[in-house]
Amino acid sequence: EMNLVQSGGGSVQPGGSLRLSCTASGDTYVMAWFRQAPGKEREAVACIYVRSRGTYYADPVKGRFTISQANVGRTTSLQMDSLKPEDTAMYLCAASSSPMFDVDWWEVRRYESWGQGTRVTVSS
Repeated sequence: EMNLVQSGGGSVQPGGSLRLSCTASGDTYVMAWFRQAPGKEREAVACIYVRSRGTYYADPVKGRFTISQANVGRTTSLQMDSLKPEDTAMYLCAASSSPMFDVDWWEVRRYESWGQGTRVTVSS
């Protein structure tokens, strides 16, 4: 299990932008962002396969969110544009130090390391 340190988040008006970052203490194969709204299940938002640079996005954020990596794959960022009230949630960074099939990227159980979480609130 690695240490993941998150930064970013906050409150923004609808249509605004926020950027989240997450840095891992070790090498990763996959880094991802999940979110959980009150009373709802944790859901995958986006992920990036560090070596192949392949990315995946949940349908609700496609075209609005962009995931990227830096620092030789130890850092991931999530640029969130055109934010909507339904994006309001606790956002958590996740990482896997082991490979996984692409079709499994959305499964919470695939990630052994998690960040502390940061709140994103989108409201008028």
